[in-house]
Amino acid sequence: MTGGIGCGKSSAAKIFTELGIDVIDTDLIAHELTQSNGAAIASIRSLFGSAFITLEGELDRKKMRQLIFADNNQRNQLEALLHPLILAETVRRVQRSQSPYVVVAIPLLFETSDYDHLIQRILVIDCDEQLQITRTMARSRLNAEEVRAIMAVQINRQHRLKNADDIVVNNQGIDNLHEQILRLHQNYLILSASDHPSK
Repeated sequence: MTGGIGCGKSSAAKIFTELGIDVIDTDLIAHELTQSNGAAIASIRSLFGSAFITLEGELDRKKMRQLIFADNNQRNQLEALLHPLILAETVRRVQRSQSPYVVVAIPLLFETSDYDHLIQRILVIDCDEQLQITRTMARSRLNAEEVRAIMAVQINRQHRLKNADDIVVNNQGIDNLHEQILRLHQNYLILSASDHPSK
């Protein structure tokens, strides 16, 4: 599952979870790796310096966000450090899952080929771009310019939609989103049963 910032991936993930499906969120894994005593902290300190680690011993996310949006080279370095760790933990959780199928939430799915061997279908959560900006501003206390900067480094909407197997358009309320996810869930159960006839 992927989609641009503010499109409603977290809301969709919550619905899948309520339906009894394991959702593995790569953003949450990244957060765990960069919290105090996280597996990536020592490497981040070594690569970027102690200025990017808070007094509590976790990544200073605001400072790092400012750095990587101003400097692509620094962003590439951070991604080269984090992505293998995130992928390894994602694979471990998929293998451990007892769920009929697993949803792996990967915001930057199309920016990497790391997950190609793991993914069987691509679900894109989509919404109008102005809604993306409004929702993200309300949720993250970012201004419109900061949200547009994030959107600019994500792959464009047309590319996501063109490469999707399934699309959920999240322009309306939570009830409409729930209906669309429920339909997909029924389809995914059928597909997973055909993939695993012994279950």
